[in-house]
Amino acid sequence: MFVSCDHGGGSASSDFKGFTLLMPAVSVGNVGQLAIDLVISTLDMTKVGYFYTDCLVPMVGNNPYATAEENSVELSINAEVYSLPSKKLVVLQIRSPFIKNKYRPFCQTLLSWVKSSKCARVVLLSSSHAYQRDDEQLLGTPLRYLLTPDLEKTVGGLMQDLNWKEMEKVAAYPGINDTEKVLHIPGGGITKLLFTESCSKGIQMAVLLKFCSEGDNIPDAFALVNYLNEWLQLIKSEVNASSQWKIPSSWRLLFGNGLPPALF
Repeated sequence: MFVSCDHGGGSASSDFKGFTLLMPAVSVGNVGQLAIDLVISTLDMTKVGYFYTDCLVPMVGNNPYATAEENSVELSINAEVYSLPSKKLVVLQIRSPFIKNKYRPFCQTLLSWVKSSKCARVVLLSSSHAYQRDDEQLLGTPLRYLLTPDLEKTVGGLMQDLNWKEMEKVAAYPGINDTEKVLHIPGGGITKLLFTESCSKGIQMAVLLKFCSEGDNIPDAFALVNYLNEWLQLIKSEVNASSQWKIPSSWRLLFGNGLPPALF
């Protein structure tokens, strides 16, 4: 459940009526989480609370968006909520993996909060294993989207105007029965479950995802956040949009600090 910060004032309210909730799936390459980092850092979003749950591995660390020594000692935990009222945007950042068999309870709690907080829609940033694409998915862009029926009614036409490619369904039994198609998102974590639950509960949700492989996934994060920006226009669109995103200070530690020079 959502717990607000004491110092957040009005923006820390659990009422986000009309806001877009942006969140990542803990998926291959952590691409969604890295993209969320770019959004929070660039828009200088204010932390308004955290999401209290026993479904995620507990963790604590320093402020990942520190800009000075003074705020670098602030602590962050596994699931925090940031808000930007001027853009009607609320962001849930998830920083640790899920505990085994806790996907469904988390999805139920999250969607219950979405309804009680009166969010207008949810945008889930995700990724999927590039090596498990079928022949059709190998064609064109590695970026895909999904819309629940309730959101399709309002933004489906816009996606067509943007020439976006919807996530293809694949054969349920390849080589045996190619007519029965199912949604398959390998490496996508909670993506499929959260999407199907949103469909059944009448929640407006969009999934934006990128096919990728494990490794240095920073370029994938930039590609995904630029994809998001084509739709939501969070920053001004330019030819080199990637240069406008502010890289958070914590990214200096993505691959560790390296070996101390004193060893050599």
